[in-house]
Amino acid sequence: MKFNIFYKKKNDWFIGHIQEYPDYESQGRTLDELKDNLIDIYNDINEGLVPDAEPFQLMEIAI
Repeated sequence: MKFNIFYKKKNDWFIGHIQEYPDYESQGRTLDELKDNLIDIYNDINEGLVPDAEPFQLMEIAI
C-alpha cells in the first residue's frame, strides 16, 4: 500500500490527511503517530466502514 499524506505542524501537533481523502483529517504528536492514524482511516475506508468516502481525483496540467 502506498499513498501520499499532506500535513502541517500546528503548535505541538501534526495535522494531516490522505491526498485522495482530504475530508478525513487526523492528528498526532509525532509524524509516526499521524501516519498510523491515517493508515487506520485508510483501512476503515477500504473495508467499507466509511460508506460515504469518495476519493478526490488528481488532474495534472502543464502551463
